[in-house]
Amino acid sequence: MNVRGAIAIFTNELLRFFRTAFGSILSPVLTTSLYLVVFGAAIGSRMDPNQFGGSSYGAFIVPGLIMLTLLSESTSNASFGIYMPRFTGAIYELLSAPVGVAETLVGFVGAAAMKSLIIAGIIMLTAMLFVDYSVAHPFYAAGYIVLVASAFALFGFILGLWADGFEKLQIVPLLILTPLTFLGGTFYSIKMLAEPWRTVAQFNPIFYLISGLRWTFMGGSDVPIGVSLACTLGFVVLCIGVIAFIFRTGWRLRE
Repeated sequence: MNVRGAIAIFTNELLRFFRTAFGSILSPVLTTSLYLVVFGAAIGSRMDPNQFGGSSYGAFIVPGLIMLTLLSESTSNASFGIYMPRFTGAIYELLSAPVGVAETLVGFVGAAAMKSLIIAGIIMLTAMLFVDYSVAHPFYAAGYIVLVASAFALFGFILGLWADGFEKLQIVPLLILTPLTFLGGTFYSIKMLAEPWRTVAQFNPIFYLISGLRWTFMGGSDVPIGVSLACTLGFVVLCIGVIAFIFRTGWRLRE
């Protein structure tokens, strides 16, 4: 493995993030703060804590808000990171350089995941200013957040290769990921839903990701942590398989 090449790509992508750090960080943090103020404080004060395992409503929605940020930021950062070299033609320099699939993924996907983790960490600190929450399993929470960030950075990488215009970069995050995240239990437990909507919600893959992170924070969730972990790992394997196919066939890379 060309470690130097992987570090070079990783560093270049991370520096691009820090050059626009103010806007990149301010927007998700401000949005999350507004959610915590409106839902956590204004609406949450009227919620019965017994509906959320004894926790306040504000503490209940923190994992969902972190997941919302992770999915959108990981996907957007990775898709934009690989799309720009294709748009400018710099992708041919990458393809002719002595770097393979592993180095490319470590560079682009690793940097996109790291950006999301930085923002997620800032959001967790910001949330402490608005709600009183704790993390039941800190080690598992950190590992699961890294796993989800990596999974959707891989997905964003695929999206960046598929897109042939800036408009397509926004289609999946805005029209698919964001609605699925809101409907996946970000602001509620599916136990609060009546049938058939409770059953329908279980076909939403994002629901299992939110439940997994909520388990690490609260010690309990709507589904077992093993199911959430299996879904996340399966998604990672699927994305890696798709990327391996793309690099083997050259689809979208040499067009």
